Amino acid sequence: MIDIHTHVLPGLDDGPQTIDESLAMLRQAAQAGTTDIAATPHLNNDYSPDADLIEERIQELQAACGPSPRLHYGCDWHLTFENVTALLDQPRRYTLNHGRYLLVELPHWVAPEGLTPVLERLLSVGITPVITHPERHAILRARIDLLQCWVRLGCALQLTAQSLFGHFGRVAKRASWELLSRGLVAAIASDAHDLERRPPDLSQAWRAVESRYGREWAELWMITNPGRMLRDADLSQPAARPRRRWWF
Repeated sequence: MIDIHTHVLPGLDDGPQTIDESLAMLRQAAQAGTTDIAATPHLNNDYSPDADLIEERIQELQAACGPSPRLHYGCDWHLTFENVTALLDQPRRYTLNHGRYLLVELPHWVAPEGLTPVLERLLSVGITPVITHPERHAILRARIDLLQCWVRLGCALQLTAQSLFGHFGRVAKRASWELLSRGLVAAIASDAHDLERRPPDLSQAWRAVESRYGREWAELWMITNPGRMLRDADLSQPAARPRRRWWF
């Protein structure tokens, strides 16, 4: 499995604070079957790690953990005026492996309709916004029509694995499965911060998706499309929506 959204780098945000904690998270991820991890620290009003520092921490952590799992560059980019200005100046400074895909966390205090021009602006400079955990956004999860519009524009949606089991509440759980059933999701990721409360483990999500929709959909959301994002390749767009197996 490939995890495109994690907070595993030590001392850069609200994830692990020591390299030992980071290494324990990587071991847990590898044991769960994750082969590749994008290290994506927050870039917001509270945390502002420089791109060079992120690269440096990735190299240090990879050297300490060995070849598995493989670490990749990224950032959990929060949509703020300052971040938009900086991104337009250097469009691929904080994207996954400096390709076209950018994890974008949208603000909770802005009417979502007003965000469409910003997303269109990012697309116009060659950035594909990967909107993180919309199922956890109180306004967005009630506006599936708007999320569908953004996907049609060229954006992608990334769900949090734990949302599928109610970790972020029943409404987020229901929204997660609804977005999956409509075929709007590009990837499922852990958004891991620690070993217990928000661990880097996709195995439970894999089993749940495989049981409900089949192995091909689990592969699409947790291997194929995440891998394509890391390689800066076009995403796979299935011709049909996922369908529940008969026993559901």
